[in-house]
Amino acid sequence: MGGYPEFYHCIGIPSCTQYIIINVKVAIVYDRVNKWGGAERVLLALHELYKDAPLYTAVYDKKRASWADVFDVRPSFLNKIPFASTLHELLPALTPFAFESFSFDEFDLVISVTSAEAKNIITKPHTYHLCYCLTPTRFLWSGYDQYLKTPGLGIFSGIAGRMLEKLAPILKVWDRIGASRPDVYIAISNRVKDRIQTYYKRRVEKVIYPPVDTLEFIHLKPSVKASNTGYFLTVSRLVSYKKVALLIRACNELKVPLVIVGSGREERTLKIIAGNTITFVTNHLTEKELVSYYDHCRAFLYAADEDFGIAVVEVQARGKPVIAYKQSGVSESVIDGRTGILFERQSVESIKKAIDVFEHSSIKPDDCKNQAALFSKKRFLQEIKNVVQELVEEGRKNL
Repeated sequence: MGGYPEFYHCIGIPSCTQYIIINVKVAIVYDRVNKWGGAERVLLALHELYKDAPLYTAVYDKKRASWADVFDVRPSFLNKIPFASTLHELLPALTPFAFESFSFDEFDLVISVTSAEAKNIITKPHTYHLCYCLTPTRFLWSGYDQYLKTPGLGIFSGIAGRMLEKLAPILKVWDRIGASRPDVYIAISNRVKDRIQTYYKRRVEKVIYPPVDTLEFIHLKPSVKASNTGYFLTVSRLVSYKKVALLIRACNELKVPLVIVGSGREERTLKIIAGNTITFVTNHLTEKELVSYYDHCRAFLYAADEDFGIAVVEVQARGKPVIAYKQSGVSESVIDGRTGILFERQSVESIKKAIDVFEHSSIKPDDCKNQAALFSKKRFLQEIKNVVQELVEEGRKNL
């Protein structure tokens, strides 16, 4: 089939029951190809299903996104601007237009994976647009106040904050117009489903949790021995909405060791407030190296209002409990009191209380592993195939 999926296309009217098998040409669209994280794992999983699908994006940084070498990456005109791949936040008015400038006339199915502007693509009636939504555009909606307060762009933060404040009303209108374009929405969690319905007033067809290679993480052997043990751990990009500062302050006050694995624009600020019990690991780790940190931690800490939280599933796959913010997508993969402890508020006191509850709990490693197994990559691939086939068989596809 040349790498293209098989679709069943209804002949004639939508209510007919006669189907023929046809080949469908697929494209994938993503906001920015310039980093590594959970969304990038989604893209690689989709590549397993649609190996010939090119990857369209606003900007592409080949050095920072070596994982994308398997794709035919097709960046927009923004990629010609020297700083666009690292300071894209300074181009909020151009990025939606960048996606609108792409032509998808040669494709039958386009899958946008987005937490920002990729959904703004324009497709013609013969091209079906399925949006796998990571969250509605964060800096305009759920994270607007946080971004306005701390854009995290160093010397450019003041400019970015003022620019966002002035452009936000226009950008929100543009974002809602873009949000009306996908034919169907799939959300990565019920938390994100609620946001889509709140901000975009769009129906979500299904919730499909992101892929986690749980079997690999369960059986992966660590490549290095940890230099210390008995610490709390967080793995996160060091940006404001991840709330790593709250974890640092809580561990400072409790005088307990915290290892922070990750890098980002808040790194310098976070190191300033970190006490003697806080350790930063900012270099890029292989999965085997990361497993070493998972294996030797007491528990995984997470304070963000996360969309889902792939690292949270990974650490459970190694039999480790999670202490996390309850009002987030993380609560969909952690069973409170059985595979972790969930706290009510994003505050230092709430985190400290949760750590104290954890100290007196008896969470079993096998329970954590069994919970993680529910979020496997195999499950993700099958659910994506199923939902696409269901949409077509219900007569919603018009190829």
